[in-house]
Amino acid sequence: MTHRAAGTFDVKVAPLGAAGDVPGRFSIDKQYHGDLEGSGKGEMLTAGDAASGSAGYVAIEQVTGKLGGKAGGFALQHSGTMTKGALQLTITIVPGSGTGELSGISGKMDIQIEHGKHSYVLEYSL
Repeated sequence: MTHRAAGTFDVKVAPLGAAGDVPGRFSIDKQYHGDLEGSGKGEMLTAGDAASGSAGYVAIEQVTGKLGGKAGGFALQHSGTMTKGALQLTITIVPGSGTGELSGISGKMDIQIEHGKHSYVLEYSL
């Protein structure tokens, strides 16, 4: 059975290397609100020229909190590209990464960014 969770999140991204390093390396620190209440911590690698609208990133994020009233965690694998401003993003729950009451979780997450506000929709199975 597939479940759907939705809400918003706040994110802080901070450089972990020197400016101009390729790949660029950043920390990710998120706070999730809504059907998923918790935090996400991870690392991101980037390349390309975001200022020109063409770049890419990969990231692994460990999420911990409550989802649908169940406590535990899981990892998200991010893969994103932007070509002349057109964003293509895939975020998948890493198989075998579920812990606690979220053990066995699978699924995917979609992210929307509008006017600087971030929201998510998580489709998952337990």
